[in-house]
Amino acid sequence: MNEHENFSAEAAARRDVPSRPRSPGETARQDTLLRYLGAVATAAAKHAGTEAQAPTTLHSATARPAPPSAPLTPPSTSPPELGLPLVRDVMDVPAASLREDLPYRDIARSLAREHAGALPVVDAEDHVVGVVSESDLLAKVAFEASGHRPGRIGRLRERRIHGKARGDVAADLMTSPAITVLPDATVAEAAWLAALSRLKRMPVADREGRLVGVVRREALLQSLIRDDAGIRTEVDATIAACCPPDDRENVEVAVHDGIVELTGRLPSTTLARLVAEVEELTDVVEVKNLLTAA
Repeated sequence: MNEHENFSAEAAARRDVPSRPRSPGETARQDTLLRYLGAVATAAAKHAGTEAQAPTTLHSATARPAPPSAPLTPPSTSPPELGLPLVRDVMDVPAASLREDLPYRDIARSLAREHAGALPVVDAEDHVVGVVSESDLLAKVAFEASGHRPGRIGRLRERRIHGKARGDVAADLMTSPAITVLPDATVAEAAWLAALSRLKRMPVADREGRLVGVVRREALLQSLIRDDAGIRTEVDATIAACCPPDDRENVEVAVHDGIVELTGRLPSTTLARLVAEVEELTDVVEVKNLLTAA
């Protein structure tokens, strides 16, 4: 069983298990989640098709040797599609960061001040060299408080954490290399990367590996999932592109929970083209075609 089949089997098993009654907002939350996963899956499918045509490697700077955390983005050989939101459109600027020689107590203060669970570590030229998280600090303070040592046959992961916890500055405590994303990557690509790596915040680095911002998972989610008003705006733009000026006033649009309802009268050729175009819009769940041919 491959990874996709295993995931599908697990999802089916979870659906078969009885659960508690849904709360009033549960349906809306699940609909939002499904739209998000759909957008991520669409991006993944596009990447898979690109890889099949021309296998590529993850981005690394070409002008000079790549820094330890050259931006990692899903492979792509073509420029972003027109209209797709980019990471630079939703990232936070400026991005808080930590210097390599910052003591761990100051790291803890920085995390608290920024209300962040992790912060990127940069070198003197602002290249992202790693990330320090609350988990890294927790191992440090637990080591100091308990003096716990892994046994002679201690697990490899425990030994690795113990070795890291003996450090005193960001360079010793950080996880390296860091997972970063390019500012000109699409939001869908960044969401795919965040889903794979289970990150809540990702440093955004330029092609030389220098920190230029940070993108939060919530920002990716909100950018990918538009509300009905956002869908309505794009449907109106599609009508303007498909229909002659005299026909546009004959079309009425209603959007509810991603379902688009079209009513009115149009020439048959224009009608067919409009419905096809609306069906292809991102986040449109269904098109109810109540149009009649003029």
